[in-house]
Amino acid sequence: MHFIDLAIIVCYMLLMTLVGWWSAKKASVNAESYFLAGKSLPWWLIGVAHGSSGVDITGTIWFVMMLFIYGVKATWLLWVWPLFNVVFRMVYLGTWVRRSNVLTGAEWMRTRFGYSRGAELAYLSVVVYAVVHVVGFLSYAFRGIGEFTRPFFPWDYPDEYYAIAVLLVTGLYCVVGGMYSVVMNDLIQFGLILVASIGIVVVAIILVQPEQIMAAVPAGWDNLFFGWKLNLDWSNLMPQLNDRIYGPVSEGGDGYSLFMFFTGMLLIKGVLVSMAGPTPNYAIQHVLSTRSPREAALENMMMALVSLAPRFLLIAGIAVLGIVFFSPELASMGKNVDFEKILPNVLNLYVPVGLKGILIAALLAAFMSTFVSTVNSGAAYVVNDIYKRYINPNAPAKRYVTLGWITSAAVVLLGIAFGLATTSVHGITEWIVSALVPAFVAPNVLKWHWWRFNGYGFFWGMVAGTAAAVLKAFITVHPVFAFMMILLISFAASIIATLMTKPESDEVLKSFYRNVRPWGWWDPVYRMCLAEDPKFEKNRDFPRDMFNIAVAMVWQTAMVTAPIYLAIQQWPRMWISVGVFAVTSLILKFTWYDKLGPGEMYLVEPEKRAEAASGRA
Repeated sequence: MHFIDLAIIVCYMLLMTLVGWWSAKKASVNAESYFLAGKSLPWWLIGVAHGSSGVDITGTIWFVMMLFIYGVKATWLLWVWPLFNVVFRMVYLGTWVRRSNVLTGAEWMRTRFGYSRGAELAYLSVVVYAVVHVVGFLSYAFRGIGEFTRPFFPWDYPDEYYAIAVLLVTGLYCVVGGMYSVVMNDLIQFGLILVASIGIVVVAIILVQPEQIMAAVPAGWDNLFFGWKLNLDWSNLMPQLNDRIYGPVSEGGDGYSLFMFFTGMLLIKGVLVSMAGPTPNYAIQHVLSTRSPREAALENMMMALVSLAPRFLLIAGIAVLGIVFFSPELASMGKNVDFEKILPNVLNLYVPVGLKGILIAALLAAFMSTFVSTVNSGAAYVVNDIYKRYINPNAPAKRYVTLGWITSAAVVLLGIAFGLATTSVHGITEWIVSALVPAFVAPNVLKWHWWRFNGYGFFWGMVAGTAAAVLKAFITVHPVFAFMMILLISFAASIIATLMTKPESDEVLKSFYRNVRPWGWWDPVYRMCLAEDPKFEKNRDFPRDMFNIAVAMVWQTAMVTAPIYLAIQQWPRMWISVGVFAVTSLILKFTWYDKLGPGEMYLVEPEKRAEAASGRA
């Protein structure tokens, strides 16, 4: 790398050192300061941090690869990830989660199931799943950072050496700073990503003509929509890509010949995952860090704005440069072609001095952002939900912070250990989205919407889903079919266990229903609440929420397609996407934002709730 690029990266590292030092002082007050930044940060700042946390190197490598292969139609493959679950949290789930006023997702189980034996099992199952989930994502980050870093250094060491070095350095920063370091790093990362995204698209537009792009891709590559079959033929340009797209999963293919069927399944999957609510990782920690339920909804809106448009400017710019300049090298690899090399090699070979340093710093920041958020959430579960709950509930505040440091370090080392066992970005990505994520879905959809669902049902649903996810690691099956299989197993276990055991107590159900106010199958509980308070009203927002969800999905999709069409210089389609974004934003202003109401400040902090109850607030 050029001296200027190295200087930019070194300056970024020095800045992160200063932020880590400042964060360590702020975070060392108590557990809430360490894990939730004291619930003191404004919603827009948490939203920027949350959105930035979703921009990671491994996912960016994967999205660049998908855009290269599938073109604009890769937009539909984003449903592989729960990327669009942010609109569900924005419209209603964020406020439902925040009304619990707890520290972690496992602690939230007390809000729903109380303190029965079944609730205890549900509580523990979330803690175990959260730790597994965090370690799985750190393994995913490990593989991505290794493949990204290696091309920029002259030493011919394996990817794993670079991954271990970066994880250890980043881990030190994360351990001492807690949630404050998460948010500050994310804010800096967003600024870098924004500059880098604009820069790479400008370079792509200057260096590449639209005709060059169209000459390097098959007919229909630039179309968003499609028929029953994909009909994307790479045979005259890069024949091995046809094997990748249409080949069976057992032979390393994606198996997407019947594209409409599989994208339909991905849509169903994405909706179910989104309805389950935030997974027990940094997603729920960001929601719980907000100051009120209203701010939880606004935080997720900001996350959507931050995580999509800038990220896909970056992805599309890199993909365009890769298509035009790196395709010959990929084609020369024959059947051993490695599309995961597109991103690092494009940055290394085709980006000018100065911008390369900014891009590398931005992507390192993206890695740090996701990494520190993931580690912080994993440590929160161990400290708050195991040590504080079962071992020493009355320990001094400083001890919880110290244990947070130790646990964070242990989580980093576990991520490295499991990362060494992974073989590729695509492989670990596929396992996470087709096996680990669906293990969480069934019990977490039921807990919101069905009053009869109890702690035993949640526990056995999680156990069955997680066991099936582990089994998936040893069976070759299409990711969509794997998802559906695990989902059915988990749903069956959840419902059978629930019907074979008693419901939760009336007091627990009434307390949850009054505070969280979900819609769904809650009529028996509603009637109990109505008998005690004739003025009590149920949540009748289901039709409006579903309308807003549909509009917000189109809103988010436009935020993906507009930057892609900008990068490939399809101007009419870009302006159509911008127009769709503007119209849907206006609709959401009237049907969602204006309906949020006041901030429900009595739910911000426990002491403020007490003041409100006594009439002093």
